[in-house]
Amino acid sequence: MFRTIPNILTLIRILLIPVFVIVFYLPFTGAHFAAAMIFGTACVTDWWDGYLARRLKQTSKLGAFLDPVADKLIVTTALILVVGVKYLHGLVLPAIIIIGREIVVSALREWMAEVGQRAHVAVVTIAKWKTLIQMLAIFCLIAYTPSAYKILAIVGYIAIYIAMILTLWTMLLYLRASRKAFVDVDDVNT
Repeated sequence: MFRTIPNILTLIRILLIPVFVIVFYLPFTGAHFAAAMIFGTACVTDWWDGYLARRLKQTSKLGAFLDPVADKLIVTTALILVVGVKYLHGLVLPAIIIIGREIVVSALREWMAEVGQRAHVAVVTIAKWKTLIQMLAIFCLIAYTPSAYKILAIVGYIAIYIAMILTLWTMLLYLRASRKAFVDVDDVNT
């Protein structure tokens, strides 16, 4: 099951989630920075598992399923953590939009696969940029504390709102790409 390097990296990313949460809440000065480093490690494993899967020709159905699940779990967990931080304000709306989009796009991909049109909701390039900016934002927001460099908060806030806009944009692109399937299904049912 987890015999390939990419799948092992994906599993490591999932296993890092409880460690990430525990470290985030530890009562020592560098806890948030340490949690940000764990989050950053998870982000790097996301890139590496995809790269290695293609490079080593170790793509698998399990990996294709687990990779986006691992991404959504770590991002959702991180967003919930930063929304709960008392000195970070104005993050509820971006968190709701980012998490909501992940649910909508996941459901859309599942439905499109069911109607045999999964290729219409393949990852678009702008979604990769959205993910990169989103990961940068979350890293900065997790690492920031009132005693840390203010630049972390500034970059984090700017990036999270850019990620929110790109999140909405990519969701609209996916919905637009699949609209024919919606029309075709409606025509069959009437």
